[in-house]
Amino acid sequence: MRDRTMMDPTSTIASVRIVDEFDLARAQEYALLATLLTRSPDAQLLRRISALHSDASAMGKAHMALADAARRTNEQAASSEFFALFAGLGKGALLPYASHYLSDTLYGRPLARLRETLEGLGLEAAPERTEPEDHAGFLCEIMAGFAGGSIPAPADAERIFFDQHVSRWMRRFFVDLERASSADFYAAVGALGRTFIDIEAEAFALPG
Repeated sequence: MRDRTMMDPTSTIASVRIVDEFDLARAQEYALLATLLTRSPDAQLLRRISALHSDASAMGKAHMALADAARRTNEQAASSEFFALFAGLGKGALLPYASHYLSDTLYGRPLARLRETLEGLGLEAAPERTEPEDHAGFLCEIMAGFAGGSIPAPADAERIFFDQHVSRWMRRFFVDLERASSADFYAAVGALGRTFIDIEAEAFALPG
């Protein structure tokens, strides 16, 4: 993802909210999910994940399960699992695209609507990307940009984007990932994503 144009400082988008510690933590969660959904973790990332802090909250328990899964696997096993889930053609393979979940096709209307939204925000996918923009990892990357403040946008843009392009399908994808027969480490990724999307949906539903 990259900015397609420089933002005009006199634009109505110029009023950017202050990013607090809570939103920075949200950005980190989205960034972790984005990374794990677009490539398999290397040994360094697995070590970092295995050191995740946990507590008694739902997210804390999800972090603990993911850390345990990271300690059970290694770079080669995680790579094989990633391929089986997202690049293979076997029975357990998943299609992490909004178009698949919302219109039972690829390159469908959900992707077209997303591209219209991205154009309005002055964003486009980096040229080296080969996946369509409605990939779950790409959408988590955009949400990380909103939460962390690297994507300048009107105050309500993040909630609208979540409602229109994330909440309508991504929880179902994470549930499928959590239950996939070929998933071990990635089952914990699915549980983390499901838990996080549930929390985000509740938070965005609260009165402004």
